[in-house]
Amino acid sequence: MEVQAALWVVILLVALALAFDFMNGFHDAANAIATIVSTGVLKPGQAVVFASFFNFIAIFVFHLSVAATVGKGIVQPGIVDTHVVFGALIGAITWNVITWYFGIPSSSSHALIGGIVGAVLVKAGAGALVSAGIIKTLVFIFVSPLLGFLLGSLMMVLVANLFRRSRPLRVDKWFRRLQLLSAGAYSLGHGGNDAQKTIGIIWMLLVATGYVAATDTTPPMWTVAACYLAIGLGTLFGGWRIVRTMGQKITKLKPVGGFCAETGGALTLFIATGFGIPVSTTHTITGAIVGVGSTQRASAVRWGLAGRIVWAWVLTIPASALMAAISYWLSLKIF
Repeated sequence: MEVQAALWVVILLVALALAFDFMNGFHDAANAIATIVSTGVLKPGQAVVFASFFNFIAIFVFHLSVAATVGKGIVQPGIVDTHVVFGALIGAITWNVITWYFGIPSSSSHALIGGIVGAVLVKAGAGALVSAGIIKTLVFIFVSPLLGFLLGSLMMVLVANLFRRSRPLRVDKWFRRLQLLSAGAYSLGHGGNDAQKTIGIIWMLLVATGYVAATDTTPPMWTVAACYLAIGLGTLFGGWRIVRTMGQKITKLKPVGGFCAETGGALTLFIATGFGIPVSTTHTITGAIVGVGSTQRASAVRWGLAGRIVWAWVLTIPASALMAAISYWLSLKIF
């Protein structure tokens, strides 16, 4: 009976993790499609299908380095149990629901990391955390939007100089086509980095409950396929409350600006995923959009809104950690 009960709990938590992954796609769909929708290159329905497809095919492109960081590089071996995983997921999901409701483009990734940290702190204290993995994640809270900003603005300056003698209508026509490539690349990077975070926490759960050996260097293939499918489906359903914020409220974008923002964001995600760093796709694309807008003139960016978004970023890890800590305590009473 104990094995059956444990299996039932594991199945429940895997389902909860996939629900988080679906919500990650739903919540972060705006990151991938806001620019291409706001520039009018694709209609909303077309854009979500397009982004969802690239989210899923990232399974064939990226190594599982981010999954390894989340699964084995955040918490010391032997600390994670079903209560920690439950607390982490509920904390992250709760914060995602709150920010989605208010249309705030916060980070699902950092909500999950914050959830893991909060649950582990309650169970075993700060000594149970792997400092290298935590520091790497915290540093890239600032590095990823700055790198997105830098690459987005450099792309915009480069394109402006290359096409300075071209007619605006001709430039617009070319970049409407090119934006399909940049949006596809960004969605590929989004799927590659974000789906792996859920793969990592399911891997963590399976190792903790003895269903996978701790010595295994890769997670079971079914977890990989399920997580990429879940994030793709989440993107397919979209997160329309956040689309307007990302696509038009920060700065007005034309196809050339959308191309530069998406390309800068995609390059940042490819770099981070290659190094196994779980970054925020939200932070990355927001930084790139602001970078593109700032090359036009400082007033082109609504800095007040950008500031409120940054505050949401700052609050994400502590807020989700607090919710995870409460959820961890409640789980001890439930199962």
